[in-house]
Amino acid sequence: MSTVQNTKDIPSSVKFLFGGLSGCMATCIVQPIDLIKTRMQLSQKGEFKNSFDAFTKIYKQEGVVNMYKGLSAGLFRQATYTTTRLGVFNVLQDYYTKVDPNTGKVTPPDFMKKLLIGSVAGGVGSIVGTPAEVSLIRMTSDGRLPVAERRNYKNVFDALLRISKDEGVLNMWRGCTPTVARAVVLNAAQLSVYSQAKEMLVKTGYFVDGTSTHLTASLISGFISTAVSIPIDMSKTRIQTMKNNEYKNALDVIQKVARNEGVFALWKGFTPYFLRLGPHTVFTFLFLEKMNELYLK
Repeated sequence: MSTVQNTKDIPSSVKFLFGGLSGCMATCIVQPIDLIKTRMQLSQKGEFKNSFDAFTKIYKQEGVVNMYKGLSAGLFRQATYTTTRLGVFNVLQDYYTKVDPNTGKVTPPDFMKKLLIGSVAGGVGSIVGTPAEVSLIRMTSDGRLPVAERRNYKNVFDALLRISKDEGVLNMWRGCTPTVARAVVLNAAQLSVYSQAKEMLVKTGYFVDGTSTHLTASLISGFISTAVSIPIDMSKTRIQTMKNNEYKNALDVIQKVARNEGVFALWKGFTPYFLRLGPHTVFTFLFLEKMNELYLK
């Protein structure tokens, strides 16, 4: 019996729970890479030569402990954003999966439907997760600011409390539009490509629905997701950290970065972004598949 059919037997509440747990477990592994990605996206020309240079400088100036700065926000983001997006995606995918009652043949939704399901899941998840996203971006970028300008949030809850108190509740959703746009693009690519790649790999006959297939499909999904979403992610990052309203919206960020720093600057931080998103995608799906498997056993 296929994995797709098996997951229909898992309650929706458990799917949401497994989605959040898998994201949190993956975040604990890749948090330092996420910090480097954020710093590179906020860097000015010449500040960092490459990802390794960024890692070296941050490590020397701030130490290994601060490489995990913002971990509480990262975990809270997974508990809100990933719980919602993976839960919604799995529930919708199972809803549109047809099982012939006579033969037991499973017919999953086609790729275009998966793209739509991924977009909806990402959009809903990002709205729920934006406050945690704002906290995460601010906490991971704090170390690059002059000491007098640092926010020095103690943890994600301190960040959320101070943002709502000092800037207003709505500012917890600052950058929500590019966050939703990035999530729609990212999840349309990540979730649909992973599901489709896994399905196609098994159909070749060289793969079975196991760890090696999940790993390969995750890597394919991670690379494609990185390529299509990083310009939107950069615009989101700059909007969420700005202090003087230097940008009007996401499109304004993209235009100014392309004009002042060059078109390829829109993909600044590609390596750490992929090194963060790639492994995060891999670990998230591996953990998710394993939890589904153990639950069904």
